[in-house]
Amino acid sequence: MEEKNYQLYIQILKEELVPAMGCTEPIALAYCASKCCDVLDDEIIKANVQVSGNIIKNVKSVVVPNTGGLKGIASSVAAGVVAGITENVLEVIANVTADQKQEMAKWLQQTPIDISPLESECALDICVELIGKHHQAKVRIAGFHTNIVYIEKDGEVLFEMGVVASSDQSLTDRSLLNIQDIYEFASQVKIEDVKDILQRQIDYNYAIACEGLSNDWGACVGQILLKTYGDDIKVKAKAYAAAGSDARMSGCEMPVIINSGSGNQGMTASLPVIVYAKELDKTSEELYRALVVSNLCTIHQKTGIGRLSAYCGAVSAGIGAGCGIAYLLGGDYETICHTMVNGLAIVSGIVCDGAKPSCAGKIAASVDAGILGYYMYKNGCEFKDGEGLVLKGVENTIRNIGKLSRDGMKETDKEIIKMMCR
Repeated sequence: MEEKNYQLYIQILKEELVPAMGCTEPIALAYCASKCCDVLDDEIIKANVQVSGNIIKNVKSVVVPNTGGLKGIASSVAAGVVAGITENVLEVIANVTADQKQEMAKWLQQTPIDISPLESECALDICVELIGKHHQAKVRIAGFHTNIVYIEKDGEVLFEMGVVASSDQSLTDRSLLNIQDIYEFASQVKIEDVKDILQRQIDYNYAIACEGLSNDWGACVGQILLKTYGDDIKVKAKAYAAAGSDARMSGCEMPVIINSGSGNQGMTASLPVIVYAKELDKTSEELYRALVVSNLCTIHQKTGIGRLSAYCGAVSAGIGAGCGIAYLLGGDYETICHTMVNGLAIVSGIVCDGAKPSCAGKIAASVDAGILGYYMYKNGCEFKDGEGLVLKGVENTIRNIGKLSRDGMKETDKEIIKMMCR
């Protein structure tokens, strides 16, 4: 692999596999509010919040961690204003005291908050305006969860980069990703170049999965899978991924390592591979290389889809996990290609109706499809060119899925948001 591309692949992993506490959309709101509060530096008397439809969808039903069980846009803003530490970015509300939780509730009662939809070409778009006794400030995030594109104080623009150019263009170009190079990179990468990134993912995500299996969080999907279907390795792979989501979607205050801006995707891409490696006594190096495959295959799919859409991100991550498991079990490039295509043919089209406890069920279904896609190929079976969205060549099928979710499901997304806001 060319040295330039090698370094770019390392950089993509560094950019994507970062820690976050809580569902990333409410946390992005808290981060935006915290930054705005820093800029304002005044006693707040009113807040105006504008958000895109996908933010409404993904904040509505999920518990914001460290708030005492609060949900919603206003609660996310309150958390950022009262307890946010801006420099902690997606862990902005990781250090909240009991007194601050009480202060959040008081702030929500005393501070008028106007929340309105924001028409934007970006699916992820947040604008927080805070009005104080002597000053006013405005901060806007667009494109991805930490991408501040506008800062204003007292009518003076302090920073502006333009929303049109805000998507992921400040990040390393993901268009260079392809399954062939992902496979070669995973096989060639020097372990010391990825060890710290991936070990943190293993430690964080496995810990929250164990929490989800040990205690009653959300709808207990992970626990129910094990109780109902037993502890076969394939069931465990689904159960651990689902259990992490059970905990995270219901306010668990443990951090996770995300993928493509999502904790659910970060857990789904990693935990099934981690479970397989533990159950089969694979070496740390074998696990690291398999996680490179699963994470990059997930990022590759998400590149054509976008951070937020009507297409469930768990599908991309579940299929990515299937590819990682295929690699862990000795699969070559062709095996990974067929695992990807088979898995996508099974579950593509699952819709995203926001972050909430049922995400755990979608994660389980997606991981199952990824694993089934692998075992289909091992048994000489496959979905073929021209069958539905499947095209000859793995990259063509991935592009088809991207077009489906990015273009074909735009109206679906609008209808979902309308239904959820009634």
